[in-house]
Parts: sequence; C-alpha cells; structure tokens
Amino acid sequence: MPNAASSPHDRADLRIAALAHHALIDELETWPKPGLVSPVDSGSHRDMDARTLTRSAGAIAPFFADLVRAGAARAPLPELRRIGLLAEAAMLTATGGVNAHRGAIFSLGLIAAAAGRAGDAAMSAEDRAEHVGALWGAEIARVPVSPVSHGGKAARRYGVGGAAAEAAAGFPAVRALGLPALRRGRRLAPDDAQAARVECLFALMADLDDTNVLHRGGAEGLRFAQRSARDFLDAGGVGAGDWRDRALALHRAFVADRLSPGGSADLLAVTLFLDSLAAPDPGFPKG
Repeated sequence: MPNAASSPHDRADLRIAALAHHALIDELETWPKPGLVSPVDSGSHRDMDARTLTRSAGAIAPFFADLVRAGAARAPLPELRRIGLLAEAAMLTATGGVNAHRGAIFSLGLIAAAAGRAGDAAMSAEDRAEHVGALWGAEIARVPVSPVSHGGKAARRYGVGGAAAEAAAGFPAVRALGLPALRRGRRLAPDDAQAARVECLFALMADLDDTNVLHRGGAEGLRFAQRSARDFLDAGGVGAGDWRDRALALHRAFVADRLSPGGSADLLAVTLFLDSLAAPDPGFPKG
C-alpha cells in the first residue's frame, strides 16, 4: 500500500491522485447518462450500483499516487502494469469481485504516471493526452488484445481498437471529441457542471466504437447508440430546453436493450481528469 509522505512532491502526488478520484466520482454522479450506473439507478447493470462504484473509486485512488511517483522515477511500463494490477486487486476486494473500474485504472493510471513524468511542466489537457502516447504508445500497441475480457473479445470480433488503442494513440477521441464537448457544454450551460459532463459523454458516444456496447448489443446496438447520441447533439445538446427529458428517455431505451456505453464513460472520466490537470492550480508542487 502507498505510504503517506510529507515532502512537497509526495503531497502533490496525493493531490493528483485526488483529482483522478474526483473524476471518477464526477462521472458516476453525472445524470442522465444512457444505460450507466448513477446515484439514481443502476442503469443496464445488475451486478453493481452507485455504492459499488464509490467503494471501488475509493479503493483504487491511493494507487494513482503510486503511479505518479513511478512516473516521476521513470519506471518502465511493466512496473506501471504491476501497480495497476494491485489496484485491480484492491478494486475486486472492495466490490466483492465486480469489475467496476478496470478500464479507468488503465487509462487514468497512465495519465497519472505521465503527470509524474512531466513534473510541474505546464501542459494543456491535449498535450497531456498525447504525452501518454509519446511515452508508452509503441509498447502498449505491441501487447495483444485480451482474448478473454468482454472488451477484448468485442475488439477482436468487430475489428475496433478499444481502450488500449486509444491510450496508445494519445487518446485521440478525448482530444477531438471529449475536451471540445466539455468546453462547449460549459458555454451552453455555464452554471451547470453536470450538463457539461452530459454534453461530453454524448459527444464521445456519438463517434466512439464502444466495445462495451458492442459486447452487449453487437453492431446494431452500436449503430443505435451512436445515432441516438448524434441526434441528441444535433438537436442542441444541453443547450436545448428539454435536454434532460430527452437524455432520460434515451437512458430508458438503453436500459430496455441492456446497452451500456462503458467505454464512453471511462473516456468521460479521462476527459475530466485531463481537464483538471490542466487547470491553473492542478496540485503540483511550487518551487
């Protein structure tokens, strides 16, 4: 387990880990979001609820600090993977065996390690995303897609990239879709942070080949999810007066078909984490 330390750099590591945890909680508390777990209901999931995800996020948060420190020490990718596996074990213990955040551990963990590697260098959210690909993209791309995980099976069957390919390329969907949509949502609803997160989620859903949706609904389910999200955005997104009613209707439709855009939800958390790291005071040490 990570040890609390008193040096400025270690305190910064803990603050960066707190930003990752905050991104996971903000993703969880976003509502309405089609088919996904929230404090309102469990969406299309029968094995988890908001309490499950809250316990999971709390259990894995300390390991993000470990990953920041490992990145600062220029640890190789196998060492980062070792820490990630410890985080997964803590997650499974906290949730009674439910995979609540495996994708988030992978993606946010790499970003945390890259933040440690960058130190207090000023970087935009987009630059931080690309930094992951520059550091480890080639090595990540050489790892075969999992033949046993739901996402891996879907990626193999449908010829899509999945989470590993997204990270290896420096999170192109986050740079091209997630971050612009989060900023657009803030302009459309300047007093509603939750609305901005919904806009971000729908922008990701509209274009992402979400392996979670493919696993549950196949190609037809993915086409429905993407078309529904695109229609929501084309109608004004969160700038439309009835956006909550329309998003809630889509949530019910996704639940009826047992669809869950978990890949898009993970990238929403990634977007929020990158955005917070690029804020004027992201928690890095001064001086």
